[in-house]
Amino acid sequence: MFRGSIVAIVTPFKGGKVDEERYRELIEFQIEGGTSAIVPCGTTGESATLTVEEHARVIDIAIEAVNRRVPVIAGTGGNSTSEAIELTRHAKESGADATLQVTPYYNKPTQEGLYQHFKAIADAVSLPQVLYNVPGRTSVNMLPETVARLAELPEVVAVKEASGNLGQMAEIVRIAGDKITLLSGDDNLTLPVLSIGGKGVVSVVANIVPGESAALVQAWEEGDAEKAKERYYKLLPLCQAMFYETNPIPVKTSLALMGKIENEMRLPLAPMAPANLDKLKKVLGDYGLL
Repeated sequence: MFRGSIVAIVTPFKGGKVDEERYRELIEFQIEGGTSAIVPCGTTGESATLTVEEHARVIDIAIEAVNRRVPVIAGTGGNSTSEAIELTRHAKESGADATLQVTPYYNKPTQEGLYQHFKAIADAVSLPQVLYNVPGRTSVNMLPETVARLAELPEVVAVKEASGNLGQMAEIVRIAGDKITLLSGDDNLTLPVLSIGGKGVVSVVANIVPGESAALVQAWEEGDAEKAKERYYKLLPLCQAMFYETNPIPVKTSLALMGKIENEMRLPLAPMAPANLDKLKKVLGDYGLL
């Protein structure tokens, strides 16, 4: 259902508020660059520090600005099942095409708890779900068997896998690849994930180079493995730079250096350390972005 380069879009701020004008401009930049779908209010969108009202507004703007040109996969997950249902219900009413559902963080549910959480959302709101497994941030790893069990639900259509464990991702494809789409949740692993049966990436680096990220996946889909490999290795230093510090600090800093947004994020995220900023500037300069 979803494939290609899907951007986990940043939420630009100005004076402590969502910068709606720049946000709309970023969405146009993505669509012009060939991005396959837009994900507002994901990790990269600083969903954890958005108020409920801001969260709804950011999703609404994305749906309005995209205007059905590409799918909008709204981030509506949370560590409270009832809150995730409320956010998902709003996304559906606003016209989102699907939702991104992160594994509940902090409370460390069991595999059964994960299953019941996502099933409860599916039962409450009939809207396609992209599961999001990112144990480095949530302290819980959703196992392939749980993904396969959830894939039996008609609402569960894809999984964004950001565990970094290729063996685990391959197992998802092996046992449930005919029922669920595997998407890379890590730009550094896009080509390896494609090679084991993945269909695309939910990308951070696409925020600054949407065309290059899209071209990498397109080359693979067209059967040109050599071109895909060439594009992957050209993009890799930029992908690595996006994680010099906690995401989305480097990508928002990059967009600010490119003149696309204000260099503003919300505490507890802080501006980049000078040494890392210098490294980032060099990579962006080498890539011709500055």
